[in-house]
Amino acid sequence: MLTKLIPSKVTAFAFIGALCSLSSTSVVAQTVYTDANGYTLTSPAGQDAVLTQFNTLVVQNGRVLAMGGHELADKYPDFEQVDLNGKTVLPGLTDAHGHVLGLGMSLLQVDLRDADSVNDAVGLVGDYAKQQPNLSWITGRGWNQEQWPSREFPNASQLDEVVNDRPVYLTRVDGHAGWANQKALQMAGIDAGTVAPDGGEIVKDAQGNPTGILIDNAMGLVENIIPEPSAEDKRQAFKLAFDHLLALGITSVHDAGVPATDLSVYKGLQHQGQLPLRIYAMIAATEPQLPQLLAEGPFTTNDDKLTIRSVKIYADGALGSRGAALIEPYSDDHDNHGLLVTSPENIDALYELIIPHGFQINTHAIGDRANRIALDAFEDKFASIGGRNLRNRIEHSQVVHPDDLKRFKELNIIASMQPTHATSDKNMAEDRLGKDRMQGAYAWQTLLDQGTMIAAGSDFPVELANPFYGLHAAVTRQDRQNQPQGGWYSEEAMSTEQALRAFTIDAAYAAWQEQDLGSLEPGKWADFIIVDRDPFAIDSSDLWKIEVEQTYIGGNNVYTK
Repeated sequence: MLTKLIPSKVTAFAFIGALCSLSSTSVVAQTVYTDANGYTLTSPAGQDAVLTQFNTLVVQNGRVLAMGGHELADKYPDFEQVDLNGKTVLPGLTDAHGHVLGLGMSLLQVDLRDADSVNDAVGLVGDYAKQQPNLSWITGRGWNQEQWPSREFPNASQLDEVVNDRPVYLTRVDGHAGWANQKALQMAGIDAGTVAPDGGEIVKDAQGNPTGILIDNAMGLVENIIPEPSAEDKRQAFKLAFDHLLALGITSVHDAGVPATDLSVYKGLQHQGQLPLRIYAMIAATEPQLPQLLAEGPFTTNDDKLTIRSVKIYADGALGSRGAALIEPYSDDHDNHGLLVTSPENIDALYELIIPHGFQINTHAIGDRANRIALDAFEDKFASIGGRNLRNRIEHSQVVHPDDLKRFKELNIIASMQPTHATSDKNMAEDRLGKDRMQGAYAWQTLLDQGTMIAAGSDFPVELANPFYGLHAAVTRQDRQNQPQGGWYSEEAMSTEQALRAFTIDAAYAAWQEQDLGSLEPGKWADFIIVDRDPFAIDSSDLWKIEVEQTYIGGNNVYTK
């Protein structure tokens, strides 16, 4: 529901501002933004959040002091006045599931996202290798065989045609499969006799020889021998990622699966004042120091730039690489049920370990079997040791058996979902699942209708990080070429208000941060963006075209186009 801010609320905000301004004469960060076409979702977070318009935004000490109508500006004659000339203002957007270092490293590697054939991908690798003659490894990311005419996995010999003297390793767009050349396979000791680890697959040809494709846990056979990036490499990658995200209007990221070494990098960056956006870090469940990190308790900095109070667990792989764990076999591979990256027994043990420490559990589950296993484990632990109110999440919640959808509400589970996954997967999802299983797939509106909260993200660098691509996909269920007409399973589309809520106040709630982030209300951090068009005034097909002109975090301008 869209409402104008009523006069009584304006008066209340002005009263708060008048009280605060009595002691504000020595504060320099005092700004009134006038003539704004502003929108925010006001608390409480969740299904009752109301979309409110405002014309004036008052910022002091990095937080919102007041927001309301045009007359509010007259209450603060000593504040700096900035006329926005009718520009649209939105709360800073949150990506509730991304991989920050992965994004930064991808910006330093060969990018295969736009390759439209295996020959195109191989050509890009060859060009990159020529440009980087001193690299000991050629690495890259983004290939997707579903976008190629053959729709078949590539192989090592194709890479050998352009690079055979150095190892090459390229991660699939979803991060759940790798493509290696023969040199990389030899260095990893992978041959016809190599047995894949549990939760992984070494794809082999008819003669039993490895093709160069490694799925899920088998990827580690090569990844474990790739030299670790140096601390300076990581700092450079983080900076590239930060700059990229801020230019897209993303002011907060839930970083999904961070090892202890990178948590230390984050802490160092924040301590040195070099963390320009907000990070809600999920500790990787595979981290050897997990028990110690849990024992130390939740961590939050005074400026809310860095928060550590959740753990990311992988239950299964991804749909595109047929690694998502399904109850029934794949419709296009009748002997394949997908892969459990973490066994049900280990998931149970992790829940048992994490819940008593008060950390939120965020479980990656894409297939219906993985979602059921995660839900079963939650139900069991809630009955035995509690934890129901920890705002636990299932990351992706992508393919859910229809019988299990209602359990999200019953168990108080937040669905952390990525709208662009639907528009990227629409060309292969029915092939993988068959039409019957689509009933519980990418079921955004079904979940919202039953009162389940959705926290939206992109899963960058799996998908492009641009949140307006996500808003567009959520509302239209179409790609950026407006296909398919009418939208893909359009009954599950969100409204523009629901989509914005999922990227703002509900994403903040999913990180225990709704008291400080997610909306532009008095007392909250002044995280906001100025964009070039009004998402509520344009055709929904154009939502993806919105561009960010300025980004503010804590009242400070951190990006200007």
